[in-house]
Formats: sequence, structure tokens, C-alpha cells
Amino acid sequence: MAFNCGVIGTGIMGKAGGKILQLVDDVALTALADPSEKNLGEASAELGVSATYTDYRQMLDKENLDAVYVATPDQFHRDPVIDSLEAGCHVIVEKPMTTKQEEAEEILRVVEKTGKKFQVDFNHRWLSPYHKIRAMIDAGDLGEPVIGFARKNNPILVPTSMLASWAKDSSPAWFMSSHDIDLMVWWFGALPVEVYARGIKRVLKARGMDTFDGIHALVTFDGGQFATFEAAWIYPNTSPYMPDSYMEVIGTKGTTQIDRQAEAIDAILEDKFTAPRTFLNYKVFDQWVGAMPSSMTSFVNACRNDTPTVVDAREGLKSTAILDALHRSLASGKPESIKLDV
Repeated sequence: MAFNCGVIGTGIMGKAGGKILQLVDDVALTALADPSEKNLGEASAELGVSATYTDYRQMLDKENLDAVYVATPDQFHRDPVIDSLEAGCHVIVEKPMTTKQEEAEEILRVVEKTGKKFQVDFNHRWLSPYHKIRAMIDAGDLGEPVIGFARKNNPILVPTSMLASWAKDSSPAWFMSSHDIDLMVWWFGALPVEVYARGIKRVLKARGMDTFDGIHALVTFDGGQFATFEAAWIYPNTSPYMPDSYMEVIGTKGTTQIDRQAEAIDAILEDKFTAPRTFLNYKVFDQWVGAMPSSMTSFVNACRNDTPTVVDAREGLKSTAILDALHRSLASGKPESIKLDV
């Protein structure tokens, strides 16, 4: 029996997720929803799905869906997630879970009330280097993780072209640091208690976009461990890296370092030098492979087999709480505390 899925939000990630779902065994992508008729038309043609809705609530009411992939801009996750859960659908939502801690806590309560499966698509957990670090921590090879650092920077075409319609309402931390924050929370196995962040607005503000060029944030955990996160999206467009990414964990017995450029191909072409990535989402013959397909397939299997999802609402709440406190710290200019009861 087919497992019927719908997609809410048919931008870059919504279309990518839709393609992946279509290749999971016995999954049927049956409907799409997006307030933009232009986005809907393009996605409908690209995915071959004829049932389209500019109001996702009509889709939930009319279509017999088992699950929904929510891929709207970050700040619009809450309503479609909660409405889908209350309509009886399992939900996988694009990272981050949402942009406010209280909204994430509300989603957690609805997940617990409905009993539906829920997963945040922090698909980097399925990347083998990051998974290996967790395995090394579990085996005691690093001792106790005590210090972390993560950098994820993009060229300026990301906020000014790829995300031009909504980047002004987001930030480089929301868009890029969320994966790194989730990984560090997973590796440390500790609850965040405080964030102190600094950011600067200069380049993008001069272009009419009132958002941060770059952000540094220091996150302290309940055992005294801490991690620093860097995110910027004003690299020159001549940068071959999207993103320029590096992570390090220092433990009491050892350290690990991941330079994400090592995952890329160096392509020296006639018109540019580029470093195309293939680990997250890439089609090999007739199959999509990489972290995102693995995350999607894991979610579908959890729904079918009634097993726990990997990045559930409680895990997603931790990252949202950090990011919420990070942006409160940017506004206040001082450290902001985090209180979690998970």
C-alpha cells in the first residue's frame, strides 16, 4: 500500500525533497502546496504532480496524506507543522525546527498529543564523517568533548540571489549554523544554558537588506563545555565553496577535525573554479544518494515501522533554543540564558 506524501513549500528544498520521496520504495508524492502560483507551477512540472494548492490547509483537507514535508522559509514552519500533525499526518520539517523556542515547545506538545512521527531534517547526522565522530565519542576515543568550533560561510549570491525573497527576514546563523549547532548538541550530549553572540551589518545593509553579514556565537553547555559558531554569507561570489565549512571537537583524550572542502571535487573549468559537492544530495544513475535521501528514508521507515525518529521534536527544540537565544543576544548585546525542560 502506497505511503502518500505531500510537500508544503516548493522552493529549492521542497523540490529536492519531493524528488527524493518519489524514489523511496512505495512512496507516492501526491500533492504540493505553496502560496506562490509560480513556485507551484514550476514544481508541478518538474515533479509531475498535478494536485496543487495555494492553501496548504485545503491540501490537508482534501488529500489522503500519510505524511507531509514542510519546507517553507524558517519563520513560517510553526503553522503548517502543527496543522499537519493535527490533520493526522506524520511530519518531517526542514531545519531548523522553527525560529522561536516557544513555538518549538508548542510543536513538541502537539507531537506528544497526536502521537504522530516527527523529524527535523538535520540530515548532516547521516553524513559519514559526522556519524563517525559520534561513534568515536560513544567509544570513548575522544574522552569527554569539552570544546567545539564550527565555521560555515557562503558567497554573497546566497542572500542576494538564491534567497533574495526572504534572506532579509533570516540571518546567516539561521540558514547555516543550525546544522552545526545540531551536530554539536548531538556530540556533546549536553543541554545548552547560555549564548553570547556578536554580529555585524554593513555589506548587505548597504544593499537594502537589513540582516547580518556575519555572526559569531559562544554557546555554553550545562557541564561547562562550550562551542563557538561562525556564520557569514558575504564571501565574494568568486569563492568556489558553498559553503566554506570546517568543524572541530576537542575532547579530554583527543580531537577531531573535519574540513568540508575535502568532500568536494576541485573543478578547474574554462569560466570558473568550483568545488561541487555530492555528499548531501546527488543522483547516481536512478537513485538519489547522500545525507538528505538517507534522512528522508529513515523518516519514512520510522513512520511505517512505528520506530523512533532520529532527530525528534526534543532534539529539534535544543537547536531552536540556541538559535533563539543567539538572536536575543545579538539584540541585547549581552549573554542570554536558555532554560529547557527536556
